[in-house]
Amino acid sequence: METSSLFPSESCFESASLETLDRMLGRACRTFAQHDAFHCLGQTFSYEMIEGWALHFASWLQDQGLTVGTRVAVMLPNLPQYPVVVYGILRAGGVVVNCNPLYTPRELEFQLRDAEAEYLVVLENFAHTVAQARVPSLRHVIVTQVGDLMGLRGTVINLVLRYWKKAIPAWHMDAVFSFPTVLEQGKNRPFTCPSLTPEHLAFLQYTGGTTGRAKGAMLSHHNIMANLGQVGIWHGQHLVPGQEKVVTALPLYHIFALTANCLLFWKLGATNLLIPNPRDIPGLVRALKPYPMSIFTGVNTLFDALLSNPAFAHLDFSHLKSTLGGGMAVKHEVAHHWQIVTGCCINQAYGLTETSPGVCLNPFDVQTFDGSVGQPLPYTEISLRNDEGNEVPPAASGEVCIRGPQVMSGYWQQPEETSQAFWPDGYFRSGDIGHWNPTGTLTLLDRKKDMIKVSGFNVYPNEIEEILSHHPGIAEVAAIGVEDVHSGEAITVFVVRRDPNLTEQALLAWCHQELTGYKIPRHIEFRTELPHSTVGKVLRRALKATA
Repeated sequence: METSSLFPSESCFESASLETLDRMLGRACRTFAQHDAFHCLGQTFSYEMIEGWALHFASWLQDQGLTVGTRVAVMLPNLPQYPVVVYGILRAGGVVVNCNPLYTPRELEFQLRDAEAEYLVVLENFAHTVAQARVPSLRHVIVTQVGDLMGLRGTVINLVLRYWKKAIPAWHMDAVFSFPTVLEQGKNRPFTCPSLTPEHLAFLQYTGGTTGRAKGAMLSHHNIMANLGQVGIWHGQHLVPGQEKVVTALPLYHIFALTANCLLFWKLGATNLLIPNPRDIPGLVRALKPYPMSIFTGVNTLFDALLSNPAFAHLDFSHLKSTLGGGMAVKHEVAHHWQIVTGCCINQAYGLTETSPGVCLNPFDVQTFDGSVGQPLPYTEISLRNDEGNEVPPAASGEVCIRGPQVMSGYWQQPEETSQAFWPDGYFRSGDIGHWNPTGTLTLLDRKKDMIKVSGFNVYPNEIEEILSHHPGIAEVAAIGVEDVHSGEAITVFVVRRDPNLTEQALLAWCHQELTGYKIPRHIEFRTELPHSTVGKVLRRALKATA
């Protein structure tokens, strides 16, 4: 099968990546105007509908004074408003600042102040958080309700959420705009096509909030378009324009779903099933039942949660041809179970917010999960280096350093952080430790800062977690290092039990059979749950604070 013309071949990659996102999205909307773009809560939205609303929003923003480079914050879960708003911002020439809807007022205030955001679009369920934040740069707040784009059905949904489920906490802000009012006003406003170049900023994508002060990765139109082209060269011949059915349970405000689910498959004219609340696993399974999914993206915790739901195994997987795993390491046991149930091997990928995000990927038709993250994408260079910046020997492990067109230009208004993140030759320091396999694929060991030093030996938490996750009595586990006067650091594991009768003594006995002496946990603490990020990654830093 020939590579789809919607993706660049290697010979025309450079010219394709010189396009801006707003033009690419607009072209896709016109090419696939009558195709279903998004499904959500039983409602379907065509590409033509999305483009019309986005144009109204862009016109309204320009009428309010938005110019090229103005930052617009978006605080939305997976609803059709999200693609409308993001496309509208880009089309008007603005910069998208994605915000986690579950932020506390303090976290939100920091990000909005740092980005100097002038506009904010927020779901009313989270408006009470915005009301408590004090952001001098913020000029206008636009509030939307879940059902705003869903007609009569949406009106019913809004009433149910407000009066029956009591899902809207009380809030008060002066001079806010409702999203339907904004779209209605935008209909009658003129639109001026902005003079954008590929080097203009498209996203300020914040990262690092769970491991330190959050930083805004500056991702240009060129960065994102390059990454879409790189994945297109790698997998384009397997993707059929206008026919793919994608499942988006991961939050679109996270870089993984933003690029892999929303932008990549928008370009391809795919249909995207948006899941507003992926934590409701029974509800997610019900949404999947009538949907002929061909592409599924997720993280280890989501795969595991679905597999633990008995109804999931009875779904129709006959159309499923690719499962993409990222965001965190996929456990071998979970990958094996997923392949048995769905008949589809998990294709584990690697990326970072700072790299738009794709760096490595396995072949589309991979048949066996081996724990690697595949090979570098086209036009991507990877160098494994030691602390001095020198490449490590071929068989050794080192920090994964990346150079390519998808790598950000730097962190927003943080020249020192930017300088520390790059080697002088332009390679970005990922903070991840990896090694090359004889097959040319890359295997990640762990985050550099999470590595545990026990009596001079390097211990990777991922390895401990992988081994312990095979114990039948364990539902979830996380490993960290804590200071120890004898060994420098000692291993502490936090365990969520599947078997309520599992004891510390029994688990330690099992560890002695599976792990060498210095890798055996010194401390075991049982928890009812572990802290997670919005994509399901265990927050080791939060555990360290309570160890």
